[in-house]
Amino acid sequence: MERPVSPVETTTSIEEIAVPQWIPTPEEIAEARVTDFARYVALSRGVHTDGYHQLWEWSVADIAGFWRSVWEYFDLGDHTGEVLTDATMPGARWFPGVRLNYVDRVISQAQPDRPAILALSEGRPMRELSWREMLSRTAVLARSLSDLGVRPGDRVVGYLPNIPEAVIAFLATASIGAVWSACGQDYTAKAALDRLGQLDPVVLIAADGYRYGGREHDRRDEIATLRAGLPGLRATVVVPVLGAAAATAPSPRGAGADDPVRAWDECTTSVDPVEPVTVPVDFEHPLWVLFSSGTTGKPKGIVHGHGGVLLEHLKAVALQSDIGSEDTFFWYTSPSWMMWNFQVAGLLVGATIVCYDGSPAHPGPDGLWELASRTRATVLGTSPGYVLGCEKVGAVPAEDHDLAALRLIGITGSALPPSSSLWLRDKVGAHIPVASISGGTDVVSAFLGGVRTVPVWPGELSAPYLGVALEAWDGHGRAVRGAVGELVITRPMPSMPVGFWNDPDGTRYRAAYFDMFPGVWRHGDWITRTAHGSVIVHGRSDSTLNRNGIRMGSADIYQVVEAMPEVAEALVLGIEESDGGYWMPLFVVSAPGVDLTDAVVARIRATIRTELSPRHVPDEIIAAPGIPHTRTGKKLEVPLKRLLQGADPAGVVDPAAVDEPELLAWYAARRR
Repeated sequence: MERPVSPVETTTSIEEIAVPQWIPTPEEIAEARVTDFARYVALSRGVHTDGYHQLWEWSVADIAGFWRSVWEYFDLGDHTGEVLTDATMPGARWFPGVRLNYVDRVISQAQPDRPAILALSEGRPMRELSWREMLSRTAVLARSLSDLGVRPGDRVVGYLPNIPEAVIAFLATASIGAVWSACGQDYTAKAALDRLGQLDPVVLIAADGYRYGGREHDRRDEIATLRAGLPGLRATVVVPVLGAAAATAPSPRGAGADDPVRAWDECTTSVDPVEPVTVPVDFEHPLWVLFSSGTTGKPKGIVHGHGGVLLEHLKAVALQSDIGSEDTFFWYTSPSWMMWNFQVAGLLVGATIVCYDGSPAHPGPDGLWELASRTRATVLGTSPGYVLGCEKVGAVPAEDHDLAALRLIGITGSALPPSSSLWLRDKVGAHIPVASISGGTDVVSAFLGGVRTVPVWPGELSAPYLGVALEAWDGHGRAVRGAVGELVITRPMPSMPVGFWNDPDGTRYRAAYFDMFPGVWRHGDWITRTAHGSVIVHGRSDSTLNRNGIRMGSADIYQVVEAMPEVAEALVLGIEESDGGYWMPLFVVSAPGVDLTDAVVARIRATIRTELSPRHVPDEIIAAPGIPHTRTGKKLEVPLKRLLQGADPAGVVDPAAVDEPELLAWYAARRR
């Protein structure tokens, strides 16, 4: 199959040798966890490697041997059987016969002298949760869920901000073999129901609201709507974040409905601390369901298993990010985003994690740096958009905040441009490596990113992750170096989905990743592999909207905007810009007799904010003469995105395949 022309235009050869902005010292290399792992591999398997790139090459050549070594290195239990029964994709089966529980690893890492969670909220003092309190509340909530009849395989869902209670709810659910899924409260009830409603959950755990941008957001009405739309609920547990009275009204489904509302403390506290008890489950038993952005329709539920996530996250957190029990791990995220799940993985290595439910720019643009200082964060994760915002206001975090504890900056959500990477070096600290990572909800981890033993080049991701058989392919399935290609994975990973929810024969799963190159995972990113082993990520080759790392599908926008009487049709695009910015315009074709006045624009913005998500209000709303489609009626989202990024129209789309080809020139003229 021919791959479309890349949307990326470069002014310098990608073979040009870049100057690293950070180089590890010999001491840093010797002390790194990944170096210790390499020594273990040499002793236990007789495989001697010289540096990270050789270790990576072995990890993808002997993929079963690598993952057995990960299992043994982290002492996950005796296993002398097979590691991988079939390496074909999809269908690979890992560690057959193994029974385990993700939460067992968390319990084993409890630290008596350090907090498990630091909780931050706008305008409130920092709260510390000890490991003892976190695990005791987990155990009591697990018992409460069991008393409600929750059994392995049942679904428990959350409508929660990024608070410690969300972590406890997940751990309690997983400990009894039930399946967790959650949405942040910036989603409306309708958007949450589009996701959580697919799962037929038996328990809802929700907060009465959250604080963001200097305001309190009461979500009790949204909770009532969720309860009404989830007919299988046996109970709703309410966390009093705002201190509002719990929603104790009768069930919205009417008299006789068995859906009591219970208070969080009632379900999670005991006179004496309680030790958690876990239920062993199969390696592939569902741990959680994460949701795709819903670009082409209702969001897809992506199911991951206990064992695959445990292995992948131990590797990613400990070996790649070098996080351990002395670290404080703070990634700005939301339960709607897979980075929330990734941050929880800090508990797998005994780290303290930070939960924050507010704005990164509150009370000022550099608010996140102040929070990093307050928590003494050693690892801080954020997005290119936030970094760019700090650049534009002239922030100097190293001078304005005490960041002495910070030793690693993580970046994800979109590609970090070289200028922003160098700003981090100059304004935060030249001694701090910038670990840009790229992966996805699909594997709830990264395919590539930083590692403590490899230099950092501005605007580049240092290396593929261990065990990730990553290549860049052209449209003929040929690996390319020094040229833009599709990011593909040629060998299975344990955290690849167990499957999609409500996809019994795997049709939608195969179509999502394996249609372009059968048997090979095609992810939908444009990348270039460089001569020095790093990778440049140029952005998505699909049309997912990705605002500050929070993904959403265009279909969600259309559902609310096109329902307005003033709007005939709309087109929304998310465009990564060369300076690291992200431009999200909404093109609107007005209904007959309607002009796109300031009042109409304001109503569109308000509708998106109140009915969908305030974080996905477009940057601009532009009156358009029409929306071009394929001959089968599909909006030309990807081709138009590439036009607005500067691609040659002749290489983007065949006008003969467009219903109104004259519109292409109008959109091309909208380039900024």
